[in-house]
Amino acid sequence: MPGKQQAISASDFFVLTGTDGRFYLISRMGKIEKKVEAHRGAVLAARWSYDGTALATVGEDGQVKVWSRSGMLRSTLGQSSTPVYSVAWGPDNNVVLYTSGKHLILKSMQAGNAKPLQWKAHEGLILKVDWNPVNNLILSGGEDCKYKVWDGYGRQLYSSAAHEYPVTSVAWTPDGELFATGFFNTLRLCDKAGWSHALEKPSTGSVMNIAWSVDGTQVAGACGNGHVIFAHIIERRLEWKQFELTVASRKKILVRNVTDDAREKLEFRDRIVKVSLLCAHLVVATTSQCYVYSVKNWNTPMIFDLKQSVSLIVQAEKHFLLVDSIGISLYSYEGRFLSAPKYNGLRPNVLNHQTISLSNDTVAIRDKNDEKAVYLFEAHTGKAMADGKPLLHKMEIVEIALDQHGPMPERRVALIDKNRDLYLATVRTFATTHKVVKLAVMIQTMAWNDDTNMLAALQDGHFTVWYYPNAAFVDQALLSKTFLEKDSSEFGKNPLILSFLGCHVTMRRVDGSLVSTSISPYPSILHGYVANARWEEAIRLCRFVKETALWASLAGMAAYARELATAEIAYAAVDEVDKVNYIQYIKEQPSKEARNAEMALFAGSAQDAEGIMLQGGLTFRAIMMHINLYNWDRALELALKYKTHVDTVLGFRQRYLVKFNKTETNKRFQQYADGVEIDWAKIEAKIAMEEEKERDGRKR
Repeated sequence: MPGKQQAISASDFFVLTGTDGRFYLISRMGKIEKKVEAHRGAVLAARWSYDGTALATVGEDGQVKVWSRSGMLRSTLGQSSTPVYSVAWGPDNNVVLYTSGKHLILKSMQAGNAKPLQWKAHEGLILKVDWNPVNNLILSGGEDCKYKVWDGYGRQLYSSAAHEYPVTSVAWTPDGELFATGFFNTLRLCDKAGWSHALEKPSTGSVMNIAWSVDGTQVAGACGNGHVIFAHIIERRLEWKQFELTVASRKKILVRNVTDDAREKLEFRDRIVKVSLLCAHLVVATTSQCYVYSVKNWNTPMIFDLKQSVSLIVQAEKHFLLVDSIGISLYSYEGRFLSAPKYNGLRPNVLNHQTISLSNDTVAIRDKNDEKAVYLFEAHTGKAMADGKPLLHKMEIVEIALDQHGPMPERRVALIDKNRDLYLATVRTFATTHKVVKLAVMIQTMAWNDDTNMLAALQDGHFTVWYYPNAAFVDQALLSKTFLEKDSSEFGKNPLILSFLGCHVTMRRVDGSLVSTSISPYPSILHGYVANARWEEAIRLCRFVKETALWASLAGMAAYARELATAEIAYAAVDEVDKVNYIQYIKEQPSKEARNAEMALFAGSAQDAEGIMLQGGLTFRAIMMHINLYNWDRALELALKYKTHVDTVLGFRQRYLVKFNKTETNKRFQQYADGVEIDWAKIEAKIAMEEEKERDGRKR
């Protein structure tokens, strides 16, 4: 039975397995380079690792073996009491998946590792498995006439209904977006979520094996009657606002504007590989060229040549990126090359829409080698942010998404980790660490709005939209008041958010059908007013609508923009009396720097507040802030560095210890306590002088 040849670089030969217990390494020219005695009985399957350095074989003897590229035995990974019919490699080539009767087994390649993960996957013999390195999902099919999708931990994500015949073959497309399954006289094309795209009924007997082309546009099937069938994916459909797009054939796309029923036919020289429609532009990658169309003009696309087959297109408002086997390339919609972000260990062949994100100024990439790390780059230059240091999360990240609006210093990236918890993180660090705030738990899917920085998500039976998620960095208490939540049972179980355009959210149910829902237009209008600093109109809108979520969003926006008058009104509207009082206190501060620093402190960032104070020459205020926050070491450090108010720090420290009946244990304070006289009359006089100096600065 033929083994499956993997798409690997520098592939000089392929493997052929035989019923005689051997496998054969055969050159491109058809010459048998080597015969290897591998199993007792037939060798039922063989798979190259994704890096092409190892070969796994399984056979009728129930053994699972790993061989070097040259055919030398490395190890016998497992022994089953029944024949092993199929084998697959994990995404990192360090785990092997194989069948054992009705069970699936995951076995690590590392010696002395934990025992294999095993689970009952089917009610009948499992005949075929596949494991995709991009989406990290497992596919299985068996004699119970079902095919199933699993995650890398053995949790079932989808199970088909029982079909008329056993599932004899399964295979993922290279990009992990689709898979094909083979039965008797049947070839089925499915979405990665499990629902069926298309069904063909060739009269060829059972489809015993399936292989995809490297670009994922063509599939070949080895059939029970000795024939090989070939198929090409067509009828792919995309929608964006009023435009519908259909890939009608291998080299033709049909576009329809539903508002006026205007139609366009776009024809290409070569086979279409990837298509993306977003942000008023259509990007089409063929086998050799990239075409960029504006939805305002379908007649004159920008065209440039490609060096490699494109595996992914990601679009933002001002530019787009292409991913191929070599790396990542950013282009403007005029076809001009912008940058090529990269870092050590980048594996572009395993990137998808969940692990790379693009905004007008930033590229974010979840690292495959360390899934807790997200690398951030400036889009126009490809330069790494934070001196090349990644944003590090405490747990493996499964999905990332950059917000799409606002200036670069305000850019945020949303993260979903392995526990399905949703976090929001700052992109710019300004010599500090990334701030990361938890927004929600049990998140299934998320999407940013195309016009504003609203965030939609589905979580544990609820559909949620955060009108102003940045409130997490301004005033966390506001966050619980700035979102819409409603029951999601009408969308079915585990739907996927496809888009969040304007006030409309489009989702796909598990059966493949589309469903949409709408939100209020007022949050979007509010974002527009605030973006243009039209605060009076924002207040009038909130007074008209009379919704707490809108007032709370305005409070957060005004606090972030340090628009104190608007913030005071908005906080009063949501009954935050203590914060209204504090804002009034901030308004009374004598200098702009002091007000900005107090607002930073209001947002919970003492570090930012300190930076503002020191930059504005308010050293005493910075020292007093740390004293009031009981950050004694930092207060003393600043006093020593600027050679001022050392006695003030020591005096307040002494009062603190007396009040709580404690003795001094801090060695730094012990060191300076003996040499500095604590004279409260002098300290109070210095404090009064500092306050007077601030007031005088205000008058000037």
